[in-house]
Amino acid sequence: MGLLVEMKNISKEFSGVKVLKNVNFELFEGEVHVLLGENGAGKSTLMKILTGIYEPTAGSIIINGKEYSKLSPKEAKENGISIIYQELSVVDALSIEENIFVGNLPTKKFLNLSIIDYEKLREKAKNILKEVGLNKDPRILVEELSISEKQLVEIAKALAQDAKIIIMDEPTSSLTMEETRNLFKIVNRLKKKNVGIIYISHKLKEIFEIGDRVTVLRDGEYIGTKEVKDVNEVMLINMMVGRELKSKYFDSTHTYLKKTEVIFEVKNLTRADKKVQNVSFKLYKGEILGFAGLIGAGRSELMNAIFGTAKISSGEIYLFGNRIFIDHPYAALKKGIALVPENRREMGFFPNFDIKQNISIIPFLKTSRFYGIWGLIDKNKEKQYATEQKKYLNIKCSSINQNIIELSGGNQQKVVIAKWLAANSNIIIFDEPTKGIDVGAKR
Repeated sequence: MGLLVEMKNISKEFSGVKVLKNVNFELFEGEVHVLLGENGAGKSTLMKILTGIYEPTAGSIIINGKEYSKLSPKEAKENGISIIYQELSVVDALSIEENIFVGNLPTKKFLNLSIIDYEKLREKAKNILKEVGLNKDPRILVEELSISEKQLVEIAKALAQDAKIIIMDEPTSSLTMEETRNLFKIVNRLKKKNVGIIYISHKLKEIFEIGDRVTVLRDGEYIGTKEVKDVNEVMLINMMVGRELKSKYFDSTHTYLKKTEVIFEVKNLTRADKKVQNVSFKLYKGEILGFAGLIGAGRSELMNAIFGTAKISSGEIYLFGNRIFIDHPYAALKKGIALVPENRREMGFFPNFDIKQNISIIPFLKTSRFYGIWGLIDKNKEKQYATEQKKYLNIKCSSINQNIIELSGGNQQKVVIAKWLAANSNIIIFDEPTKGIDVGAKR
């Protein structure tokens, strides 16, 4: 197997804070090399250096025998490097086929002008969609797809670029078991074509099914590289967190709830678009109520209706025995109802706000009037909310003034949860809350 890429002694600093310290990484042809580490370990930063988004503070990158001190996105693409992001980068306003071939649309001549050859585009898109197992008309707008279907479009986009190095960042986070099995078949086909895959995942069982080697980072430092066949789950967790997790999730003090007081009840709820029909349930004080079902079964659609982001045509909602009417998310948050959404980047936080602003926004909105138009921001309170939640949830950041988009996905999720905790929410809806979260953060 030939060496595709070697990253030597890579370091990266942001505002004087070292996020990568002399990290080494290599990828061979036909290999699935798993990159493992807790949220904030530096995995995404290392990959952004390889794809030319970030410039390393120190170190070098060797691709096909040529050494670079830094890469531009154009150079990365020319060297056959493609990335499938955990936070989807599809364009909702474009069709599936346009997303797959964005920046590389086939053209033809018409009256001596170059125009898009939609017939050729559709044919090429259909072939790739068949390969990834997405049975959709290529002309459909991406905004009409579910998150799992958008994930498959991302994979199709990488295949369309005929990449030699494909980085998959949490590729199965929104996929069903069947879609995951299909992805693994695609990966194995790519291996046979000598494509190198860098695979980032917090689902440890996947590593043993798909991985050849695994490299572990911790707090921006290189911990080691192992053959997957030579390690087990406990060994990898110890390398990741630097200690043994004696108990993953189980709380030995937990006692089963005596169902006494109903604090929240939904009766015969139906959405206007009929995606949810005649759903009823009760939530008791101190209870964790789980909602199960396959992707597309209506779990998220139900929760969005309760929270006011989708219109309800019929049904009743009761809070502490009193009927309430929620036609807008502002009405829900005023009642102490919180939503941690499945897609945190689109619905969970404000990317142009820093950490303290994101955490304090809900407490301030809760005490405001007229849909948030009337109210004041207390700078001391803003700092207090953020400082308390940073400590409580162990949010890894340089300071509460840091922009949220500079955080890892797991720490962004902690900020999303923190804003609802700071507002003393009575009921919290968690929609796929551990998506992209490491074992330590889950615990």
